[in-house]
Amino acid sequence: MIEELVTAAAATASAGALYLLAAARVVKQYERGVAFRLGRLLPEVRRPGFTLVVPMVDRLHKVSLQIITLPIPAQEGITRDNVTVRVDAVVYFKVVSPSDALVRVEDYRFAVSQMAQTSLRSIIGKSELDDLLSNREKLNQGLELMIDNPAVEWGVTIDRVEIKDVSLPETMKRSMARQAEADRERRARVINADAELQASKKLAGAAQVMSEQPAALQLRLLQTVVAVAAEKNSTLVLPFPVELLRFLERAAPLPGAQVAGGSPEPSGQGATPAPAGEAGKAGEAVGPEAAAQARELSGEFPPGVPEDVVRRLLEGLGEKGVPGLVGERAVSEGEPEAPGPLAEPDQNGGVEADRGRGADADAGDGGPGESSGEGGAPRG
Repeated sequence: MIEELVTAAAATASAGALYLLAAARVVKQYERGVAFRLGRLLPEVRRPGFTLVVPMVDRLHKVSLQIITLPIPAQEGITRDNVTVRVDAVVYFKVVSPSDALVRVEDYRFAVSQMAQTSLRSIIGKSELDDLLSNREKLNQGLELMIDNPAVEWGVTIDRVEIKDVSLPETMKRSMARQAEADRERRARVINADAELQASKKLAGAAQVMSEQPAALQLRLLQTVVAVAAEKNSTLVLPFPVELLRFLERAAPLPGAQVAGGSPEPSGQGATPAPAGEAGKAGEAVGPEAAAQARELSGEFPPGVPEDVVRRLLEGLGEKGVPGLVGERAVSEGEPEAPGPLAEPDQNGGVEADRGRGADADAGDGGPGESSGEGGAPRG
C-alpha cells in the first residue's frame, strides 16, 4: 500500500514538473508578451519576467520594444527642377502597442519599409536639388510625417528619419564644381578689392601727413634705404625725388620757342629769311607765356634740391629766351638784323645802284667823276 502511494506521488510530481516545464515562459526586459488562447487575443499583455501559459492551448508571442533601425534602399527620382538624383535614407522606429503590431498588420517591419520608400520618392519629386543638398532638416521632418501617419494604426511610432546620401550625375557634379569655384573667386576678388580700398585710404592719410611735414618723407626714404642695405647685396640705391623728374619734364623746350626766331629753311635761291618785324611780334606773343610757365616751374623744386642745380636749370631756361630768369636773353637780341631787299639786275645786265647816294658821295669827294645817268657826258 505504501509503495503504491509513493509511486503515485512520484508520478504526480513528474507530471507536475513536465507541466511546469511546458507552461513556463520568460519575457525579457525589452519585450512584451502577447498571448493567444485558442486563437483569441488575450487582453492582458505579459510583463517582463516569469510567466505561465496553458500548454497546447495558449501561444505566446514576444514583441521587442527597442528602437529598430531600418535602412531605406536608394530611390532614383527626378526633382522639381528636372535633375535626376538617387537618394537613400534610414528610418528609426519602435513598437508602442504590441497587440496592434501583431493584429493590425502582418509584418510591421516590411510595412514600414515600403511606406518609407514610397514617401521618399514623393519627397524627391516635390523638392528641388538645392533643398536636397542644403535644407535636409525640413525634408527629414516632412518625410517623418508622411511615414508616421499610417504607422500609428499599426502600433508603431517613427522616432526620426534621416536622408543619408544624394547621388548626382557626373555632369551635374562638374557643373556645380565650376559654379562653386566661380563663387569662391568672386568672393576672393571682393575681399582683395576691399583690402585695396582700405589700404588706399590709409596711404592717402599718410601722404597728407607727409605733405604737411616734408621731413617725414625724407625719414621714410632713409628707412627704405636702410631696409634695402640690410639684405647684404650689391644693390646701390640712389634716392631721386620724383618732383625733380616732373620739373625736368616740364622744363623741356617749348614748342613756341622756335617760332620766335623763325623756322630755319635750307639755303638756296628760294630761301628768304623772316622779316625782323614778324620775328619781334612772335617773340612778344611767346615771351609772356614761356615766362609764366618758367616761373611756375621754378616754384616746384623740392626742398632737398641743391642751389647750384636750381641755378643751372634756370640759366638754361634763360638762354632759351625766357625773360625774367638768370642769364636771360631777349628773343629779339639773339636774332640777327633782318637784311634789306636783294638788288635786282636791270635790263642791260648791270646792277642798279642808288643814284642819290652816288651823287652825294661824288659831291663830298670834290674830284672828277662821271655821271651814272643814262647817256650822260663827262664833265669838262
